[in-house]
Amino acid sequence: MGKRMETGSRRMWTLGGLLTVLVVTLACGLSPNGESDGDPGGAPGSSAGSEDGTMTAAEFERDVEGAVEVAEQYWRQRLAEAGQRFEAIRRVVAYQRDGELACAGESVPRNNAVYCPAGDFIAYDVNWAVTAFRRIGDAFLFYLLGHEYAHGVQVRLGIRYEFTIQQELQADCMAGAYIGDSVKAGSLALADGDLDELRNGLLAVGDAPGQPWFAEGAHGTAEQRTASFFAGYERSLAACELK
Repeated sequence: MGKRMETGSRRMWTLGGLLTVLVVTLACGLSPNGESDGDPGGAPGSSAGSEDGTMTAAEFERDVEGAVEVAEQYWRQRLAEAGQRFEAIRRVVAYQRDGELACAGESVPRNNAVYCPAGDFIAYDVNWAVTAFRRIGDAFLFYLLGHEYAHGVQVRLGIRYEFTIQQELQADCMAGAYIGDSVKAGSLALADGDLDELRNGLLAVGDAPGQPWFAEGAHGTAEQRTASFFAGYERSLAACELK
């Protein structure tokens, strides 16, 4: 599967298209450990006043922690199967302001999520992520963190491509495999309609029309990103061309 590369040899990877305006109204119910998100007591789906029923800070924090925990479990098992030693990403950190965090001397952008190889951390703009959490649903958090965790795994496996878009579409595929395989294994549960909702969320992070595929920072069109994610979801890592 390749030799590990030095973590400081690449700049940070972002999620891609910025969701500065979230116009999709969805109702996702993805939850860790097979728990239903429709149960009483403040679980997602039970709060009034938000677009998808997801509201509280406690729910948001629980889903972030759950997504990271399931990702760690998934990649620990997959790398062990491949004879690789698993190393968890060092930390996952929230930020709010421009310049609050840096990766190898480069400011981490607002309204996004990133994986920083130099510091081996995932960072996300908490205000932006909470907005997505409330308007799109908690399933988007699992995709967001799964995509960035996939970049950390790429680093650990020494995977590098000539063009950014190749790295990003593979990370989308790996995120799809992580979610799909975890659903099949019972580590995650999906409510009815969540696959369509994930698909609509993916449409929101595609590159702007006219973005050259070969440009530095290109992530792929909405259609390409959706296809890559669902290839991984349906066919596991075999679809992702891991080296």
